[in-house]
Amino acid sequence: MSTATITLSSKGQVVIPKEIRDELHWEAGTELTLVSNASGVTLKAVPKKTGRNLADLIGMLKHDGPALSTEVLCQPVDLNEEDSSASS
Repeated sequence: MSTATITLSSKGQVVIPKEIRDELHWEAGTELTLVSNASGVTLKAVPKKTGRNLADLIGMLKHDGPALSTEVLCQPVDLNEEDSSASS
């Protein structure tokens, strides 16, 4: 990790040196969070959104075979039954 000394401008602005921006892969438009603490501040990049939402997941898991009824899907699972078939 790099270290740099920067100066606060009269407008309260700072410039993050290119070396550090490159190291952190921060480009123009990167959103940052500034958190104050006892020794100063911590600057972190806001995680990028993947652009996915719940609707994007529809159809992701496929089931080959006949459709299962709601009653079958809602039946409790007997873990002992699964354990005995796995050991055979």
